[in-house]
Amino acid sequence: MAAFDTTRTTYGSTGLFGRFGALVASATGMFAAWNDARATRNALSGLSDRELADIGLSRCDIESVATGETAF
Repeated sequence: MAAFDTTRTTYGSTGLFGRFGALVASATGMFAAWNDARATRNALSGLSDRELADIGLSRCDIESVATGETAF
């Protein structure tokens, strides 16, 4: 028994719904990244200077760690 796929999509030429879906997916991803950075920033800000030193960070490193721009 053979099966034929008769519903072919053209890759690279998305219609209106495809572009809207991509926009929603992009916005969702940006929101998730912002929320992860916010949660990381809040968690690290709640630590004392001694606790930050124990993990090899200082207060000025919190923003770069939260945004993923670490140079370690």
